[in-house]
Amino acid sequence: MTSTSSARTDWEQRVYDRTGSAVLEVDLPRVSGLRAEAGVGHVALSWDAVPGAAGYLIRCTWPDGLAEVLDHGGSDVKPVAATRFALTGVPDGAEVTVEVAAVAGADLPSGEWSEPVRAQTRTGDPGVVAVRTDLSGPARPLDRPWAMVGSERLSQLLLGQKEDHGHPIAAEFLEALRIAHDELGVRQVRAHAVFHDDLGVAQRSPSGDLELDFSKIDHIYDTLLEVGLRPVVELSFMPADLARDPTETVFTYQGHISPPRDWGDWYELVRGLASHLVARYGAPEVANWPFEVWNEPNLAVFWTGTQEDYLRLYDESARALKDVDPALQVGGPSSAAAEWVEALASHAELTGAPLDFVSTHTYGNYPLDLRPALARHGFDRVPIYWTEWGVGSTHFGPIHDSAFGAPFLLSGFASARGRVDSLSHWVISDHFEELGRPPRLFHDGFGLLSLGNLRKPRYWAVHLAADQGGSLLDSELTGDGAEVLVQASTTLHDDGTVDVLVWNGTINAGLVAGDPRLDRRLKIEVSGLDHPAYAAELARVDEAHSNIVRLLPPGTDWPDEATWEELRCADHLHLEQLPPVRPADRTAEVEVVLPMPGVARLRLRPEGP
Repeated sequence: MTSTSSARTDWEQRVYDRTGSAVLEVDLPRVSGLRAEAGVGHVALSWDAVPGAAGYLIRCTWPDGLAEVLDHGGSDVKPVAATRFALTGVPDGAEVTVEVAAVAGADLPSGEWSEPVRAQTRTGDPGVVAVRTDLSGPARPLDRPWAMVGSERLSQLLLGQKEDHGHPIAAEFLEALRIAHDELGVRQVRAHAVFHDDLGVAQRSPSGDLELDFSKIDHIYDTLLEVGLRPVVELSFMPADLARDPTETVFTYQGHISPPRDWGDWYELVRGLASHLVARYGAPEVANWPFEVWNEPNLAVFWTGTQEDYLRLYDESARALKDVDPALQVGGPSSAAAEWVEALASHAELTGAPLDFVSTHTYGNYPLDLRPALARHGFDRVPIYWTEWGVGSTHFGPIHDSAFGAPFLLSGFASARGRVDSLSHWVISDHFEELGRPPRLFHDGFGLLSLGNLRKPRYWAVHLAADQGGSLLDSELTGDGAEVLVQASTTLHDDGTVDVLVWNGTINAGLVAGDPRLDRRLKIEVSGLDHPAYAAELARVDEAHSNIVRLLPPGTDWPDEATWEELRCADHLHLEQLPPVRPADRTAEVEVVLPMPGVARLRLRPEGP
């Protein structure tokens, strides 16, 4: 292990360095139809879709003459996927000039900028945002892209009784995985470092032969399967005895990041793992496990080779897996910031290399539309897995433990609907040691769950998403901020219970503490109700509700036992029982005040026959 301070310094110095890559050219038309509508505290932008675009850059010129492409407060991906957007953080009275350009990929040149429009906010009362749903309208099955989740390296399950500030790491980590399965509907877990040396998978004998041992992996995967989870097998890092340069590492646990000295050794390692897994768990089971080649090879901090080296790594991995069983799934590029997707698809098209799924990552933004890029190379039907995604990419960043992430996650799930197969939140637990163990209980860690498995606001957002009914209905939203700030998902359960899940958020991380101008009054209207009366319940997630973080006394790094007991007693979703709803003409109305950031769920449960 390297020291926490040296690992953090190394990370901060190298994380933004990109591995060199070939530049692909894709011509896209100029964006047309850009419109700007003044709203209270924001400007609602919309434009016409551009065929072949993965997303759109937004450039603002401010009154002082500064022109900037929005990065949403620090997102690693600047383009947005949708053709409507809430421009927030604009001072009242300031006029801003806006232009939009289409991009074919996050790492590809943009098209021509649109004609500019001028915009400014308006002041005064924003009025009411109406959310209307007719239960007699068409319904479709609800997509559940949150069924995959990210995790710290799974060797934490082998730590026995090792403790972190009084918390048994292995036991709490396992409990976090069970919570993910039982309460969030998670079915797959993706983690780093299945080939890390702490699992002892590959060593050289004194004679120089490669010796493979998968016994510790067996223990880990047996445990996952017992919980009900299947692994996403991320093929990384490089075992030290195979690494071209064993001195090149990342994180406190020193994952080796150089290409192999001998490509044949890598092939034998991957083939050996696949053969072992098929023999132990059966080919039909392992065919359900995606094998993802490496992690973020487009970042120099994770891969010291070139893009060409990565494509060689991909080819050797794919060949090894398919030599064991053609049904095994292989994919990548597992890249940071949605890069290299088109490069890998182009390579697979030209060489015939298998590409069973595509995986990539982003933070602080919603997933881009990768279908056009894949379609250009004949892979328009392969699954798309965003195997890392979250509200922010910075370790210990102040956004992680705030309520800001709750509506952000729900907006991401809604954005993914119908075009992304998995949107994997990174990560499930604050038992996480990339840059060292947690320095205090609420340290703005990536986890949905804290040490001790307290549920953060982001956790409750995923819980509310998972707790929806199975049938999704259309919701019509009107009013100031509708569809760009305030969004909704209305679902129907088999027993007739209706859930209207509504959230108010922005991707502008500069507003992590909120903006009172963006708070909204809602009128939720549900028609087509069949029962004479409904029990009504309101769940809330915001700064003041379902927010365990605010209950820790200021200045407290680690709670004493009495404070722990208070936190555990308060670790629940905030629920309000409303007066019974008696529909008039089969229609019910409920009014709610929703802050930004904030989430509310209205649940109507039938009473009587």
